[in-house]
Amino acid sequence: MADAEGFVVVRGGVKGFVQEISAGRHHLTADEPVASGGTDRGPGPYDLLMSALGSCMSMTIALYARTKKWPLESVEIRLSHSRVYAKDCLDCVVRDDTLLDRIDTQVKLSGPLTAEQEQRLMEVAHKCPVHRTLKSQIEIREVTTSTP
Repeated sequence: MADAEGFVVVRGGVKGFVQEISAGRHHLTADEPVASGGTDRGPGPYDLLMSALGSCMSMTIALYARTKKWPLESVEIRLSHSRVYAKDCLDCVVRDDTLLDRIDTQVKLSGPLTAEQEQRLMEVAHKCPVHRTLKSQIEIREVTTSTP
């Protein structure tokens, strides 16, 4: 499949974990830390996922504040990923030994915002497109191709 707009293309070899990523005209490298057998040449897959969510939240907050002409000066999003047992999750419907993925987010807004503006921006943060995608049921369709 050619590198075309609308596609993210990931290429890797059979040795190690380094992956070359093309997203349109942008190029990234993904890898695993040395402790996990990688060479640490780039962020790992979960770091990239957290980056996608955090950047979408930040962009959504900033866009909303600009639209409203609110005095937001900067946004900082800190994210972490973990796996927890459903039985230890207070907000979960399922309460058993199933492992669930958990993403914790901390949002820091800077600027002379009112308490109401900060509250609204926090609500908007969790309505960004990537957040909605991650919270929805996701269908990943697989088309396998191989070359001789």
